[in-house]
Amino acid sequence: MKEITHDPLMDRKTAASYLKLSPGTLAVWDCTRRYDLSPIKVGRSVRYRKSSLDDFLSQRLRKL
Repeated sequence: MKEITHDPLMDRKTAASYLKLSPGTLAVWDCTRRYDLSPIKVGRSVRYRKSSLDDFLSQRLRKL
């Protein structure tokens, strides 16, 4: 049996706010698969794991 992790799920609006983007931008990225944020479909809604969003941010950090 798989171990259940307690990684919070965010809806598109919350995830967009967390990333400082618009929900529409996330919708386009999901549709075009521009970035792999590993969206999860729950019924008709889309959710994102906080750890996936954190990974996305850490991959795009640049040192000035």
